[in-house]
Amino acid sequence: MIFDKVVTLIESQLPVDAGKVTMDSRLFEDLGADSANVMMLVMDLEQEFDITVEDEMFANIHTVGDIVRYLEENLPK
Repeated sequence: MIFDKVVTLIESQLPVDAGKVTMDSRLFEDLGADSANVMMLVMDLEQEFDITVEDEMFANIHTVGDIVRYLEENLPK
């Protein structure tokens, strides 16, 4: 479920086919994101999941799976 929402948000920011996005998809190399895209994606994630994403998260995000794991670890239970 989290993965599906993340893919939907990625698809709204980047010209990618959602069916080709996997947990291992790299944001910059595979999906063609740039830093502005990632900033917008983070803002969308914050709104969608009602959380505040910490600044240090940016240095640790390289793949779609990194985003999903961050959300799984930081969303209220």
